[in-house]
Amino acid sequence: MTTKPKAKKYDPNRAAKGEGTVEARAEAISRIRKATQGAPETPAGTELDAIKREGLTGRQLRIARRMAQKHGLAATSDCDAVRLLRKKGIDPFPRKNLLDIVGQPDDAPAPDGKPKDQVKIHLPQTVKEKTANLPGPELSPAERRAFEIGQIQKDIARRRRRKLIGLFARLAAFVLLPTLVVGYYFYKVATPMYASNSEFLILQADGGPGSIGGLLAGTQFATTQDSISVQSFLESKEALLLLDRDAGFSKVFQQDWIDPIQRLEPDATLEDAFKLYKRMITIGYDPTEGVIRMEVAAPDPETATLFSEKLISYAEDRVNALSEKKREDQMRDAVESFEAAQAARRKAQEDLIELQLEGAVLDPENVIASLRARINEIEIQLQDKELQLAALLDNPRPNQAKVDGVRADIERLQAVLEELNAEMLDASAGENSLARLSVRIQMAQADLAARDMMLQTAMQQMENTRTEANRQVRYLTVSVNPVPSQEPSYPRKFENTILAFLLFAGIYLMISLTASVLREQVSS
Repeated sequence: MTTKPKAKKYDPNRAAKGEGTVEARAEAISRIRKATQGAPETPAGTELDAIKREGLTGRQLRIARRMAQKHGLAATSDCDAVRLLRKKGIDPFPRKNLLDIVGQPDDAPAPDGKPKDQVKIHLPQTVKEKTANLPGPELSPAERRAFEIGQIQKDIARRRRRKLIGLFARLAAFVLLPTLVVGYYFYKVATPMYASNSEFLILQADGGPGSIGGLLAGTQFATTQDSISVQSFLESKEALLLLDRDAGFSKVFQQDWIDPIQRLEPDATLEDAFKLYKRMITIGYDPTEGVIRMEVAAPDPETATLFSEKLISYAEDRVNALSEKKREDQMRDAVESFEAAQAARRKAQEDLIELQLEGAVLDPENVIASLRARINEIEIQLQDKELQLAALLDNPRPNQAKVDGVRADIERLQAVLEELNAEMLDASAGENSLARLSVRIQMAQADLAARDMMLQTAMQQMENTRTEANRQVRYLTVSVNPVPSQEPSYPRKFENTILAFLLFAGIYLMISLTASVLREQVSS
């Protein structure tokens, strides 16, 4: 009894590779054939010799060997494979028969109505599924080159598609997703803030047409330093402390309904409050116009207006303090000079009074002048009497009584003149003489006059300084008063979302360029 060869089972892996369609159908036909009829017993050696004499080519024999393996026939050689196939009624060489058998299903009846095992079984025909393992026609060099170029183009397209998908994935992960998160925050989570805008400027008092300050008064150049100092003050922690004390800035932003990013924690430090303060208070100085513009944001419009009014009042107090300090600095030297001149004049006056009280007379010069006048008068009278005595003596017989009287008058006048000269000598000589006292009084009077002049100069200088200090006074004038807003000004949802998208895109671009440059440097 002839042992039947073991049928090769259907392999699903081979079917997935494109080999399962033709082989499965051939194996099914082979199993049906083996089940329905047995192999005819003929001399194997005679059949093999006849097949060898047919002059089959090597390609035909290889095809027969492969077909025998597909049908599960245990062939010992290529010719034996042809014999076994023909014995089963399969012709491996006509391609038409090979394609016809593939086109029919395993359980389909024959065209004439006979069972499949009683008709000639044809080989599979061309099927719709693309077979990868079937032998193809030989290609020319040009066709092979075109085929390889097509494969390269497909590979390039596949790589481009893969890189493009990776690029879109990275953009979605690093740009689009963060932008969506930021946009969701601005549109759904962020607490709306109401802004209150105000404008004020610092003016200088008119200095008049005769001074440089008068030329610059009313311009932005006269108050630039004051405006910058006020701006710095409003942006400082001192202003935050004053606003927190008077209006409760921290308590307003510690409410629960404010979003977590803009809300202050109950135990927030001064630094945290100052960071929020700088975000909510925007102050700008325009040097071309000299105007300070301030914008205050708060969760409700009334609070924003209150904060703005408080800050303007703090700025006004600071401007007044700066003006007062400038006036005090300018007036200090002038007042000190005036007080020193006044004290020196008082001392000179006291010295003059003390000199006048030291002597017996208040005016030594008048006493000396009076003595000199009396001496002159006595000398004149003495000269007249001497002339009269000479005239009497010229008479040959003078009247003795007249002569004696004139001589007596001359003697009396000489005695008075000697007394006056002695008194004049006492007034002019010695440490306590009237002449020395007169000189000291004259010096004291000259010193007093000089002190009077210095006092007048100091007084005039103090008045000029006071006038100039009054010209340096600064005034804070509010040109635009804060008004409660009816619509929230922040957050700017669309603008902030677009800005976030551009920011994330820029960061991604910088990182990508940096990575590309580094990769290029490393690879080179």
